[in-house]
Amino acid sequence: MNSLKERFLRYVQINTESDPNSENCPSTERQWTLANVLKKELLELGMDEVELDDNAYLTATLPSNTSNAIPPIGFISHYDTSPDFSGEDVKPRVIETYDGGDILLNAEKSIVLSPEYFPELLQYKGQTLIVTDGTTLLGADDKAGVAEIISAMEYLITHPEIPHGEIRIGFTPDEEIGRGAHLFDVPAFRAKWAYTVDGSQIGELEYENFNAAKAHIRTFGKSVHPGYAKDKMINAITVLREVLSGLPQEEVPEKTSGRQGFYHVHQINGSIEEASAQLIIRDHDKADFENRKARLQALVAEARTQYGTEIELDIADQYYNMKEKILPVFPIVAVAEEAMKAVGVPPIIKPIRGGTDGSQLSFMGLPCPNIFAGGHNFHGKYEYIPLQSMEKAVEVIVKICELTAKKPPETWRQKKS
Repeated sequence: MNSLKERFLRYVQINTESDPNSENCPSTERQWTLANVLKKELLELGMDEVELDDNAYLTATLPSNTSNAIPPIGFISHYDTSPDFSGEDVKPRVIETYDGGDILLNAEKSIVLSPEYFPELLQYKGQTLIVTDGTTLLGADDKAGVAEIISAMEYLITHPEIPHGEIRIGFTPDEEIGRGAHLFDVPAFRAKWAYTVDGSQIGELEYENFNAAKAHIRTFGKSVHPGYAKDKMINAITVLREVLSGLPQEEVPEKTSGRQGFYHVHQINGSIEEASAQLIIRDHDKADFENRKARLQALVAEARTQYGTEIELDIADQYYNMKEKILPVFPIVAVAEEAMKAVGVPPIIKPIRGGTDGSQLSFMGLPCPNIFAGGHNFHGKYEYIPLQSMEKAVEVIVKICELTAKKPPETWRQKKS
């Protein structure tokens, strides 16, 4: 079989960009191309129960090689890439023995990946980096996770002396548009718990994420000739501005970090007769999350009264903080933490400032923390991944399988209150 690097380089050159405006699953036909490539590779590898369903969800099994009673566990990644930046004609480039300086991605466009702007690059000095040509994203999110899971299964197959229980793997479409878990068949997957391999830098181990909602505001006005508009015109743009100006100015993505929540207005359209805004609402704390939604509702109600005009507000929850579902089974996090330490990777346990398939899967009955895939600067031309981080991710997956087989899960430490 191919090496980890070769496998990853092949995957990223297949365009799998998803489309939020499509109602199909997968949202783009091009995702089928990689799904079928992966299915073929898993069959050639000798995996059992290789199944690609009608919605492009791909699952497979590595049977247990021990007679001990070991709970089946899973590893999950997504193979679509973000529509935020082009995934067409990706030309990955390998930088051997990175010297710690600027990397010229594209001479024609003067696009440079620099440690002055991305200082975390310096921690990979001397390592092998895989970068873009400056015109597309790379696709390490999450084709790195896919490549790492398959490489880990290959390693276990070729090293039967490593004990492991039944391992289930799953690859999903459309994660980047929030639908990666929507049609995932949790009962058929059979795993007692799983890990998404979809984190960023080496060492990341995450079991809590934002509670998330999306909101759509539409304001309606009355257009009157501006010269005769006094006490007659209602400007829908002004009404919308009134609503949005009531949101806390400091509680936006560019001014928050850690567990701090935010409101994020990401699209505005408008005219005098009608204006609209789309935004997302995020908070790790469930009570604060509910308060954020209530605040937006109150601002809309106030503006409706103040201007005497119609305002529509639609708020829809998207996903919730998986911490609620992970803490009761915290040993699954402890296993991953110990696996990282065992292969020389210091764990970085922190909340996800975003979402993950693992959040939805956890609430669907499959507790699912997230471990690193190794990439940086996802969804853009500055995306890169160190090969050594990918190799360590493979080692962590293998070690989780081994530790789960050697030590009953109930003996792992519980989370302290």
